[in-house]
Amino acid sequence: MITEKDIARINELYHKSKAEGLTDAEKEEQAKLRRAYIDAIKGNVRAQLDNIDIVDENGKVENLGEKYGKKSK
Repeated sequence: MITEKDIARINELYHKSKAEGLTDAEKEEQAKLRRAYIDAIKGNVRAQLDNIDIVDENGKVENLGEKYGKKSK
């Protein structure tokens, strides 16, 4: 899970990289934080998509998560 503190650190490292550059350790930290952020966003989007129900023209309700086999129960 990504926190506000993590987002603030991502932004801090970004601004530092533009101003003066980053050390190798900071570059590694930045990459790790960015990956965690992207993974969190993907997880949130997947969870929302898995909870969408679609009604077809016959009135049948299908859940996208169940239809495409990604529903977590």
